[in-house]
Amino acid sequence: MNVGETIGLVVLALIALFVIIALVRAVRIVRQAEAYVVERLGRYSRTLDAGLHLLVPFVDRVRARVDLREQVVSFPPQPVITSDNLVVSIDTVIYFQVTEPKAAVYEIANYYNGIEQLTVTTLRNVIGTMDLEQTLTSRDQINGQLRGVLDEATGKWGIRVNRVELKAIDPPPSIQSSMEQQMRAERDRRATILTAEGVKQSKILTAEGEKQAAVLRAEGDAQSAVLRAEGDARAILQVFDAIHRGDADPKLLAYQYLQTLPKIAESPSSTMWFLPAELSGALGQLARGFAGSGGASPAEPAAGPAERSVAYPTGNLPPVSLPTAAEALAEARRQSEAATADATDAGTRSGVPFNPDVEAGLRPSGAPPVPPAPAMPPAAPPEEDRPAE
Repeated sequence: MNVGETIGLVVLALIALFVIIALVRAVRIVRQAEAYVVERLGRYSRTLDAGLHLLVPFVDRVRARVDLREQVVSFPPQPVITSDNLVVSIDTVIYFQVTEPKAAVYEIANYYNGIEQLTVTTLRNVIGTMDLEQTLTSRDQINGQLRGVLDEATGKWGIRVNRVELKAIDPPPSIQSSMEQQMRAERDRRATILTAEGVKQSKILTAEGEKQAAVLRAEGDAQSAVLRAEGDARAILQVFDAIHRGDADPKLLAYQYLQTLPKIAESPSSTMWFLPAELSGALGQLARGFAGSGGASPAEPAAGPAERSVAYPTGNLPPVSLPTAAEALAEARRQSEAATADATDAGTRSGVPFNPDVEAGLRPSGAPPVPPAPAMPPAAPPEEDRPAE
């Protein structure tokens, strides 16, 4: 192989290499969610989207490849001073997306650094108007203010800020200790209040239960008293009806008088008791009922002086030094009538009529009175005053 042939082979090889390089520089494949900024002879020419594109070799040049996806950038903690002169460290996270690749390439040299510095300065301005408590409790407000300022500033850069978040707000250690003590005291106070409320509710419920129990107990006592009174009333009515159906005579009533008097005297608290006005009359009825001669009726009047002289001759009677029975009964009747008159006069003055049977407790109010004993004959004159037979 001579020199001419060798030079020809080298030239052909160079031409083939140049063609290959030109083809490689002319063909561009853009991936999805990316954009290529193309310059022609140093000036912006066009933006290539996803797909296959052909460029003029050695004339067109790709200036930058821009990622169109949403990006998340976390900045290191930044010391910020609050309005009450406390230094807190705040970590921020920004979510942004490039919407115009040409502006992102030509309007700012490094939009990452620009967004970081803008976030720090804006955060200091916002936190400087708040105290520590507002800073800790107003994250949404801080996020909204930061997003508004960043979106307005980065709009001309072809960037849209979607979201700004405060990842952490760390106060100084001494402030954290004070906050923990304050929170512990607050929780102790709430626990004390809840305990007091529980005790209060317990006492209220207990009082309500005791009240309801007392009311139910009182209602039971009232119903028991009513039923007991109704039973007593029915018993009295049955006794009253039985007495009336039995048509009790004066002897039975006198006997009831005598049975009632010992029961009255049995009470230990009875220091003084009264005899009913009809006691003497009842005794008279009893005496006439059991002391009649020859089977005479108790309702028949006592025998006169002449009849007594016939039935009981003077010679057959033993001498006595006491008054006769007729005189004693007459004296008892006079005393009974005097007591009845005094009681009637007192009842008339008080507006309540006097009923001896009602006062004695042997007859109910409104029942027909017991017929009085027949009048006793006058006492017989002494023997010396009797006419001679």
